[in-house]
Amino acid sequence: MDKHRFPYEWRMADGYPAAGVEAHNSTVFGTFICGGGSSMGYKLAGFHHLGGVELDPKIAEVYKLNHNPEHLYNMDIRDFNVLQDLPAELYNLDLLDGSPPCSTFSTAGSRENAWGKEKRFAEGQKLQTLDDLVFVFCDTIAKLKPKCCLLENVSGLVKGNAKSYAKRIVAHLNAIGYDVQVFLLNAAVMGVPQARERVFFIGHRKEYELPKLVLKFDEKPITFGEFAENLPGVNDLSEYQYEVWKQRIKTDTNFSHILQRVEGRNSWINAQLLHKERVAPTKTTGEFDYLYDEPRNCSEYEIKCISTFPQDYKYKGKGQLNFLTGMSVPPLMTAQIAYQIWKQWISRINNGK
Repeated sequence: MDKHRFPYEWRMADGYPAAGVEAHNSTVFGTFICGGGSSMGYKLAGFHHLGGVELDPKIAEVYKLNHNPEHLYNMDIRDFNVLQDLPAELYNLDLLDGSPPCSTFSTAGSRENAWGKEKRFAEGQKLQTLDDLVFVFCDTIAKLKPKCCLLENVSGLVKGNAKSYAKRIVAHLNAIGYDVQVFLLNAAVMGVPQARERVFFIGHRKEYELPKLVLKFDEKPITFGEFAENLPGVNDLSEYQYEVWKQRIKTDTNFSHILQRVEGRNSWINAQLLHKERVAPTKTTGEFDYLYDEPRNCSEYEIKCISTFPQDYKYKGKGQLNFLTGMSVPPLMTAQIAYQIWKQWISRINNGK
């Protein structure tokens, strides 16, 4: 497999695509675009990203600030799916991308107990069921009929009872004319300094009769200590947090482990402890990621490296940065996959092979 190494520390100001990548300008449009993690990945891989659909107006503003998209639809994807006046280029896409909200399938969530129930995914958003959004996205694919499609979700979608959803997704895409493969990938072996496991449904229109897509990544995992900043004397923990932190042991990966051991209570699950000799765990939307070796929170530089977001990414407040990086597919994870989709499939389609 022809591979490309994408750096995890980078800047948008350096321009797209990444160094050594051909600007082939295959078109891609996104749904559930959030802060643009996937969008940046496609651009790094040489694609021309046209914009996308985002429900949250505050997040859409951040997306616009960083991407200046040609087409941005700030609305529910269900409303987008019924629009009749879309530009012609959206009906001739090389690739359509979507990462439907996935909390009801997360192995860390309530899973089956939340399926079919309405909730607000973020403050200010309307009530909606989340587990059917993967099928709403399938309807978007049926509407736009892109040459290729990619649906990303949490690894829990292919585990336990949720496997039935995965089978339904594949069957749905088959029924609307797409050959589909399912990949369970870990960002840690894809050049991303984060152990983030995700599932990808990747398909192409059956008429192209393409060979199977091959996705095999074996880059050396990047430990947190390889880019952790040297900030001696910094302690931004509260007095109580500091007292808890001092009781940590090597097997602790978050504050909850400490509190369970010393206080007998289960809280602060998302207050993770980052060990310099280990790969950082999956970045969550939580505001606190603490260092095991030093009594401080992750710096902005470290958060962006873990998430492979550019160092000049614009946002409003550190809390928003944590939310966006926790919600988004790491740009380099998308870039690795997108590069292979273009190399193995889209280049063949567009060259008539």
